Amino acid sequence: MGVFGWDGEHLAAELPHGARALFTTRRGGVSRGPFASLDLGRTDPALERDDPAAVAENRRRAAALAGGRALRLARQVHGAGVATDEDPAEEADGQVTRRADVAATVLVADCLPVAIAAPGRVAVLHAGWRGLAAGVLRRGVEALGDGPKAAAIGPGIGVCCFEVGDEVREAFAAHPAARRGRHFDLKLIARRELEAAGVAEIADCDLCTACDPERFFSHRRDGDETGRQAGMAWRES
Repeated sequence: MGVFGWDGEHLAAELPHGARALFTTRRGGVSRGPFASLDLGRTDPALERDDPAAVAENRRRAAALAGGRALRLARQVHGAGVATDEDPAEEADGQVTRRADVAATVLVADCLPVAIAAPGRVAVLHAGWRGLAAGVLRRGVEALGDGPKAAAIGPGIGVCCFEVGDEVREAFAAHPAARRGRHFDLKLIARRELEAAGVAEIADCDLCTACDPERFFSHRRDGDETGRQAGMAWRES
């Protein structure tokens, strides 16, 4: 389960229950400058972010990577809210769907994109340290309902680059094994949280976004002048 492979320029993962995940890179789009080239992020003229027309074309290309499925997105707030087919919230850090014509999607630039498959449903969750502390993974697993589940943890900031202060150390006092001096291992915390929520199969691509400027956007590395890649999950059967 969860064997990762490069699908052209992007990282794919085959999941059980007829599900598939795709984690985009910064390659294959039309954006320029610090947003080059497949920036999928929310445009904000006040922040002088990317050209809206370029982002729209990039999102069209991302949808094509998902077999032409509609990208299900929400405004992410680093919380634990999870949108579903029944409750398509405007603000959410996770997406769950049973629809085969929809690709559940989150945007990231160091936070972890976590795809989870269950019988008849898929989820993708935006798990930064605040979301992890708030319980976004547990909420996402619960929204998937009963049955065996498998998860794929996509590219995100690694322990090598995630130096933290007291606020983060206090938030994860229950995870002493994740502490590495002044650094923290978010992927280890995500794995432990998934296990505690009952996810039996977990695969981690073991890629750090901050270490790899050629392939990934990174807010920790580049600040506000950086784009967003996506984690997407959908049902193929």
